[in-house]
Amino acid sequence: MNLILFEEHEKNGLLPKNDARAVHLIKILRKKEGSEFEAGIIGGMSGKGKIEKINHDGSINFSLDLMQPPLQRLPVRMAVGFSRPIQIRRILRDLSSLGISAIDLFGTELGEKSYRKTNLLNDGGARTALIEGASQSRDTSLPELAVFYSLKEWLERKPWEKSPQPAILAAADNVRPNGALAEIKCEGHSLVIAVGSERGWSDNERSLLESAGFLRLSLGTRSLRTETACIAAAVLALTQQSKI
Repeated sequence: MNLILFEEHEKNGLLPKNDARAVHLIKILRKKEGSEFEAGIIGGMSGKGKIEKINHDGSINFSLDLMQPPLQRLPVRMAVGFSRPIQIRRILRDLSSLGISAIDLFGTELGEKSYRKTNLLNDGGARTALIEGASQSRDTSLPELAVFYSLKEWLERKPWEKSPQPAILAAADNVRPNGALAEIKCEGHSLVIAVGSERGWSDNERSLLESAGFLRLSLGTRSLRTETACIAAAVLALTQQSKI
């Protein structure tokens, strides 16, 4: 069962009738007055919630009893070239669910420029996707999310240097790769993985990545959609991190 997640300011214990969480509790989970449910505060503790009262207007009064700390997110940073907004939403949700620590989005030379203008990053849709992924994996923590205009800006800013662990730098690329991502050994290191947009990397971007110390590594022999490549790379990374 998913965690029902609340913002810190929602601890007053009232859900409006049309709130998606209220609908989920009553219509999907068939909860009634006195029923308990799995709950947590975003970025905080998790535990049990209880429906204290279902009001005449359909709103719900609830209480929380939270004692479990958030799950520890794994030291993996995924950087992704902008794709279609619906794909970005799925990427954010699924990477959040997998426990990735940080997600960076950036424009690429071969990517569609209009995708950078998505409202997803300004209307709360991106955060909603991250929360949905965390809820699915029964976690209260969310990955860090940052946006960069271009790959060049991202490489110059080096956001991975904030990590206390030294980082292994890898770029998913099936064109003249230096090796395979599945062969990377991560012991004692965090892992940074860059994935291009739908049309892949330009030769200039390959040069930029290599100059910045990135290994260009294959995910296999097939050409993958960006969202598929992200999940495949994340799973390979998490498999390596689980061995530490």
